[in-house]
Amino acid sequence: MLLVGDIGGTKTHLAIFSPEKGAHEAIVERIFPSGQFANLETIVQAFMAEINLPVERAVFGVAGPVSGGQATITNLPWVIRQSRLQEVLQIEAITLLNDLQAIAYAVPHLLPEELHTLNDGDVEPHGPIAVIAPGTGLGQAYLTWDGSRYRAYASEGGHADFAPANELEMSLLRYMLRLHDHVSYEKVCSGLGIRNLYFFLKNTGYAPEPPWLAKQLLEGNDPTPLIVGAALNHEEQPCELAVAALRLFVSILGAEAGNLGLKLMASGGIYLGGGIPRRILPWLDHKYFMQSFLHKGRFSTVLIRFPVHVILNKNAALLGLASEGLGL
Repeated sequence: MLLVGDIGGTKTHLAIFSPEKGAHEAIVERIFPSGQFANLETIVQAFMAEINLPVERAVFGVAGPVSGGQATITNLPWVIRQSRLQEVLQIEAITLLNDLQAIAYAVPHLLPEELHTLNDGDVEPHGPIAVIAPGTGLGQAYLTWDGSRYRAYASEGGHADFAPANELEMSLLRYMLRLHDHVSYEKVCSGLGIRNLYFFLKNTGYAPEPPWLAKQLLEGNDPTPLIVGAALNHEEQPCELAVAALRLFVSILGAEAGNLGLKLMASGGIYLGGGIPRRILPWLDHKYFMQSFLHKGRFSTVLIRFPVHVILNKNAALLGLASEGLGL
């Protein structure tokens, strides 16, 4: 039996997989609120006591950097140590992976119905694969072929310098530099980024804020889903500010996906993960994404050959962890 866990600041998703059922079908799974537990060991112990199944191996995907068998969770006061987990849980073989590395490991195992294609391209067998995932932050990862299989690697490319591509984005950079000493792609191309884009447009007088949205933003804890929802429901309840913010987000995401594609020469494909792309599919199908993706001068003819897909499987991290843990 293999224990896998997708460990995030909000929730911890644990599941058991077996070689017989494979990586697409968990034997049992549970979701725990991460903040209500002192550490990962306590959550796993509660899960194991409930299911009462023998576990021989475990693979955990962690929302944070992993180094030397140790990881710190973003938005949680947890330090996860592989040696400590082995000692407490009495599981000899435990692996820690970055959460985007886990999603990357899922890519070779995704079914056709688990993908939404933005650009068909022309897949080069065993070519490098790029993964970019705007969620709360902006995760990035990549896969390379080692001669017999794809291996996934984590990246912190989301923290690279934001490069504006037009006058509006130049204004955005100047606005953000008044608030931050460093402006990364994550600050303008993530859940946090959508909020920053909205308030940039609002505070620079792009359009008036409708009173109904102002009230929702004042009363809500997280403005990002409210802004996205307002943009998606524009025909029923118009909000030019929200529409402009999402349009700008999609353009910046397209540009950075293209940057990543060129840096890796991702002839095996570029995959968009995370919850935001799944929610805004109609906007990604619009011209804004691919126009920005291809806006690379003479190298647009290179990028047009790279397939671009949105990952629809909301449990892609579990699939990747299970695939790696089962040796698939």
